[in-house]
Amino acid sequence: MTLRIYNTLKRKKELFEPVEDGRVSMYVCGPTVYDSCHIGHARSVVTFDVIVRYLKAKGFDVTYVRNFTDVDDKIINRADQLGIDPLALAEKYISEFYDDMEVLNVEKATIEPRATEHIDRIIKVIEMLIEKGFAYRIDNDVYYSVELFKDYGKLSGRRLEDMKAGARVDIDKRKRNPFDFALWKSSKPGEPTWDSPWGKGRPGWHIECSAMSTEYLGETFDIHGGGKDLIFPHHENEIAQSEAAFGKTFVRYWIHNGFVNINQEKMSKSLGNFIVLKEIIKHYHPEALRLFLLSKHYRSPVDFTDKAMNEAVAGLDKIYGLLERIEKQFGPVSGKDKTRDTTVFREQFCLAMDDDFNTALGIATLFEVVRNMNRLLDENKNSFSQNAENKVCLGRADILKMGAVLGILNESPEDYFAKKRSTGLAKKSIDSEMIDKMIKKRIKARKAKNWAMADQIRKQLEEMNITIEDTTEGTIWKIKN
Repeated sequence: MTLRIYNTLKRKKELFEPVEDGRVSMYVCGPTVYDSCHIGHARSVVTFDVIVRYLKAKGFDVTYVRNFTDVDDKIINRADQLGIDPLALAEKYISEFYDDMEVLNVEKATIEPRATEHIDRIIKVIEMLIEKGFAYRIDNDVYYSVELFKDYGKLSGRRLEDMKAGARVDIDKRKRNPFDFALWKSSKPGEPTWDSPWGKGRPGWHIECSAMSTEYLGETFDIHGGGKDLIFPHHENEIAQSEAAFGKTFVRYWIHNGFVNINQEKMSKSLGNFIVLKEIIKHYHPEALRLFLLSKHYRSPVDFTDKAMNEAVAGLDKIYGLLERIEKQFGPVSGKDKTRDTTVFREQFCLAMDDDFNTALGIATLFEVVRNMNRLLDENKNSFSQNAENKVCLGRADILKMGAVLGILNESPEDYFAKKRSTGLAKKSIDSEMIDKMIKKRIKARKAKNWAMADQIRKQLEEMNITIEDTTEGTIWKIKN
């Protein structure tokens, strides 16, 4: 089996060939720690967590670096609003990030550097850029000259001559080009500062990642990832400054995950649909959230709705329900189960993941196994042959192997269902197909002007903790908070 990855830089899928055979070097832009993690952060982190899990499952030795941006304009501005030290604010949200990731069963990266711990390295790279003529100093600030890097725009597909001056860039008349970006910013009162050859100041955002990634992975490494919002300007600028400084290809494969929408709208604080992770986990099992986030291909947008989450919960219940049936019939998982041979389903799952980490197709395979095992249990419930028992236990082994790559099925069925009952999460386990049928029945009743029937169905739904809303585009439903 061969792994193919969609490379943002080449705009096509390519056969994955690492720099060093059998080893993978990967850098993913971590959070800028000025606020609580939201579901958009969760999608990116879970996406790359699964990619690392799968690469390891394929036998690669993976060095995974995920950074913290712990000094930045956003951090400084937020700290100023709250009246606290910026570095203390960053520390608070780094701690919170770890708590959130532990709940989501996200494995720690191999190395998790902080920008503030790499100031010397950052200064060294800036000095290299100045020496090579790609950067210039104005007073105590240092800027990168984008016009001098002939391939600027090759990742995003943007050309400097097509960009409107001043669009999405800081207006600074001192700069040679409006799109020149800061490598070093002179200090201002109340900001964290470090000594440098250009006076006291702090690094720009983009140079931090170039310095940290090459520090641990070398001047050319395999994979660089992050959300699509980072393609321009962040990753574009990383390429420009890294390849100018080192004179080598910076990254071989660029991977970018799609956005999370909320009820078909782009998530943003201005729209008031900004959902932090800790609030979601109050209502849904963390594994259901992982299952939801992985239900679409990572490059596609995913729409967060109560209905979608309810379907993820129902799907997770089905998997654990099957594992519970098997356990009652044949006992808990043993060492023998974990070492069973690969089946066609496992191969099918790997084929999906080898096709640009297609978790959506992989999850479909997982549920195909669940359906087959349930049918096998139903057909043999009175008398099990040794062959049937082997097939069921082999199916369980496949399910657990797939679950390990997806980062789910970490609990025993007994613990899973007990936790749902004790935490109140069980109320989210609702059969979405049944609700859809009830709504269709209500629509039919309304068309027939059978108002009593329509009201009765609405009342039944309310008793199930479901609210409905009749819109011009149809009836929508959601679970009450």
